[in-house]
Amino acid sequence: MQNTSLNKQDDSLHAVLELLQKHKLVEDLVHKQNMPRHDLVQSLVRKQNLAKLQQIINHLHPSEVAHILEELPRDDQVFIWNQLNDDRKEPVLLEAPISVLQMLGMRDYKTERSRVKVFDLVDGRLNEILINSQDDLITAKPIWIDLVAPTFEDRVWVGDVFGIEFPDPYKLSDLESSARFYVTANGEIHLHSDFLLDKDDISRNVAVAFILYKDILFSIRKEELPVFRLQRLRALTQLNYVSDAKDLLLDLYSADAEYSADALEDVYRSLEMVGNHVLNNQITDEEAAKILTDIASEEDLNGRIRRNVMDTRRAVSFLVRSKFLSKSQLEDSQQILRDIESLDGHTAFLFDKINFLMDATVGFININQNKVVKQLTVVSVVFMPLNVLAGIGGMSEFSMMTKDIPWQMAYSIFTVGLGVVAWLTFTILRIFEKKKLRT
Repeated sequence: MQNTSLNKQDDSLHAVLELLQKHKLVEDLVHKQNMPRHDLVQSLVRKQNLAKLQQIINHLHPSEVAHILEELPRDDQVFIWNQLNDDRKEPVLLEAPISVLQMLGMRDYKTERSRVKVFDLVDGRLNEILINSQDDLITAKPIWIDLVAPTFEDRVWVGDVFGIEFPDPYKLSDLESSARFYVTANGEIHLHSDFLLDKDDISRNVAVAFILYKDILFSIRKEELPVFRLQRLRALTQLNYVSDAKDLLLDLYSADAEYSADALEDVYRSLEMVGNHVLNNQITDEEAAKILTDIASEEDLNGRIRRNVMDTRRAVSFLVRSKFLSKSQLEDSQQILRDIESLDGHTAFLFDKINFLMDATVGFININQNKVVKQLTVVSVVFMPLNVLAGIGGMSEFSMMTKDIPWQMAYSIFTVGLGVVAWLTFTILRIFEKKKLRT
């Protein structure tokens, strides 16, 4: 099977090399010829060759394209790279060896975008190891292997090296609560935790699987998280920030609690702005609807934070009860639990504040509705006597009473009378309202 793959790569390489040579030869010949409409002919020939070359390389597997780039000289590497479609470049970079990345000026790309990040400890600092093959991972002595949105193949080949089976990061949320923290017969410590992701006005909890095995921490998740970026930055720059895999795991949970506290501060600030608007202004129904939307968004974030810290508490408590930690690590665990305990009080307070602001906003909506109902009531009271008089004016007796008066004059006087009655009714209502306000 491996020989078949290698033969296929060689065939692709030969096809691309042949097209490259033909492209260079034809371009050179056309360039030297002195003929009418030389530029047009050169452009047509160039487009024909490029179209055929692009058709081949854009239909090859990314690993085949990476192999071709590895075998070509620098100028040809750049030329082939420029013929790739934009949506094909990223998969090729993930497969390309470090020599190709250096040649293309993208030395750090694999470090930033790799699905498998490997770290070891060097002089008390976390150090990232560049892994290009399974052999590199076998010879390494990692303390942390971080898998971000790994493919099935990634999980299989990394798992084969260490003799463990990685879960699918897209199915972590399907687990029962009772199966989230356990120890296997061969000594693997499994923890499945939720980590908060709060960005771009969208908050959600992302499931992360941890496996502690042979003094190595394995983490698997479906997307990058701020907590993990923060942890990598601290461990890479601070001396003796972590000493082993358990230290690293506890620091991740500590960073998660810190990130949750920062998110709570954002909720405080948002609710303070909402509170100033609700309590210091006369709001309209449209403004009230927007305020209720903002309050609901903050309530959702506060709920996710509460769920996140509760999950972190369960994970840290499991580590403490399982007696895997050293004395210093137990002290760190107790500090994390105390920090989480303090966050519980803040989330409870925020729930109360959210309920208060929501009740106040709904109260303003009711006041606005009462004003509308009051206006309708005034109109009804003003027109009530008019309806009675209008009913009388429509009776046949009214025509009999005014038979000696021309109907134009009779109905004009009646209309003026209706206006006078309406004005008197409205004036009386105003007087009663003023007296009520004074008392």
